[in-house]
Amino acid sequence: MRVGIIGGSGYVGGELLRLLLFHPQVEVTTVTSRKNAGEYVFGVHPNLRGVTQLKFLSLDLSQITKNCDLVFTATPHGNSVNLVPQLLETGLRVIDMSADFRLKNTDDYVKWYGWEHSHPELLKEAVYGLTELHRQEMKNARLVACPGCMAIATILGLIPLLKADVVEKNRIVVDAKIGSSGAGSKPSLVSHHPERFGGVRPYKTVGHRHIAEIEQELNLLTKERLTVSFSPHAVNMVRGILSTIHVFPTKPLTPKDVWNIYRVQYQKEPFVRLVRYQKGPYKLPDPKVLMGTNFCDIGFELDPHANRLVILSAIDNMTKGAAGQGVQCLNVLLGVDEKTGLESPGFHPM
Repeated sequence: MRVGIIGGSGYVGGELLRLLLFHPQVEVTTVTSRKNAGEYVFGVHPNLRGVTQLKFLSLDLSQITKNCDLVFTATPHGNSVNLVPQLLETGLRVIDMSADFRLKNTDDYVKWYGWEHSHPELLKEAVYGLTELHRQEMKNARLVACPGCMAIATILGLIPLLKADVVEKNRIVVDAKIGSSGAGSKPSLVSHHPERFGGVRPYKTVGHRHIAEIEQELNLLTKERLTVSFSPHAVNMVRGILSTIHVFPTKPLTPKDVWNIYRVQYQKEPFVRLVRYQKGPYKLPDPKVLMGTNFCDIGFELDPHANRLVILSAIDNMTKGAAGQGVQCLNVLLGVDEKTGLESPGFHPM
């Protein structure tokens, strides 16, 4: 399949290139960037030096239509909403990496993003790009809307418990910690190295926009409407997310019970691993050992003192949280093994 990347100069675009350039079923034909048009891709993504001689191009729909079968749109939130319909009209399939088509309710864009959606007719058609939930709908989709990174870690951590109906629906508390790459490649004062280094900074502690998609997807799994309390923290690492999820069981659970609930749900999922080991420093999920991988590691601890179950869900925000998830969606569209191009075990130490 001939693939293009619109907005290829950002971190997500670079990660897509890192994965797709080695994908055996894909030829990357087009990479666009307004700022870097005419420059070699490796000038922006130096890890790709010697890997590709592609240059960034200006956005030209006629050339994209001519040279591509599918396009990834890796543009900032709000930029894809009017571009994607034009791409679809040409017959291209689109995997959108932004938030512009993730939500099904148009009112949610006003509430969580502060703007009205200009193409609500596409919201019902867009398939939410979490393969672990929407694999079947995705197979013939024209438009896939890739999830937010913190949403992916949180949703995957909660799916089994909600399907098993063993926790309270109105007391779900999530503390998410994310690396600096989650802020994108454009620097700001809060992402400036001297300001961020050495700290743990809470931000958007209430009302974070990923709540919308977390609740949207989890409410598909339960008859009783749920709410999620979610607070993220910017921490001193470049890549990675750890979602610490606090839930409260509605009946007594043993570690074996919880283990079985997760095993039943995820035993056939290629990128979800259960981690609850008895030895060494990595007894529970840690994003440090997931860098560059498409895995989501999930572990847990039971707290009998407070009748609490703590779920720990870790991913690399750039891979499973963005580009890797996009490539996994691509593999579903192609009808090939979902692991294709995504089987890196990551690095240790890092």
